[in-house]
Amino acid sequence: MSIYFQKTYQRSFGTFPLTGSVLHEAILTAAEIGYRAYDTAQMYGNEAETGAALKATGIARDELCVTTKVDIANFGEAAFLPSVEQSLRDLQLDYVDVLLLHWPTPGGDIAQSLKLLQQAREKGLARHIGVSNYTAQMMRDARAIVDAPLVTNQVEFHPLLNQDKLLAAAYETGIPLASYSSVARGEVFKFPIFAEIGAEYGKTAGQVVLRWILQKGVSINTMSTRRENIAANFDVMDFTLSSVDMARIDEMTANNYRIVGKDLVPYAPDFD
Repeated sequence: MSIYFQKTYQRSFGTFPLTGSVLHEAILTAAEIGYRAYDTAQMYGNEAETGAALKATGIARDELCVTTKVDIANFGEAAFLPSVEQSLRDLQLDYVDVLLLHWPTPGGDIAQSLKLLQQAREKGLARHIGVSNYTAQMMRDARAIVDAPLVTNQVEFHPLLNQDKLLAAAYETGIPLASYSSVARGEVFKFPIFAEIGAEYGKTAGQVVLRWILQKGVSINTMSTRRENIAANFDVMDFTLSSVDMARIDEMTANNYRIVGKDLVPYAPDFD
């Protein structure tokens, strides 16, 4: 895994739920600001539009880090690889940099989808592979099933949700975490602590949240359509939260506020 990939993947621009001209303009803005990592999925229904926008940026292919995710509807042996090939056609790419399983296989038998994921890598359809929404035990099981490195488990991760078990599993298995819903869909802004800490560093509440995630060893995946927010989300590498401030924010995880659960996604696993 190259150093460039590791650094680039730390800050991804998410595309859900954007489509059409809004998505196009957001990607062009993100590219101008400096983003080189972009995240989409079959389930989002915007791979073709994402591919067109990325092509319009003019960024060289070897500078881009593109992630997409295989929908659980395509986890069967007959559909898996053809669905990835369709994703590549839609994205106008010969390969994706990161290919993820969007969810664990409903019912808990994750072996087949993981083996098909590995096949996609072996066929050159993806340079790196990983998973999303896996529990700690699933991370351990996946590490035992797959011969190739798994570069991430993309999960809901923000300061209002305790994910200590997943962090422990990340260290144990060597499968890093990446965040989605990094600011809890705006819920974090209801708590003054983040703005208060931000004032100490000359940063916004959102930047404090994202910096806390990075200092936990977790990559960030953010989405916005407003230029100032896209820029602020990218500008989080020039300061470091003190151990005291990290500990203060750690206490907020006791809220255990989860956005993506079985009420929203019925086939979600029993999260840790």
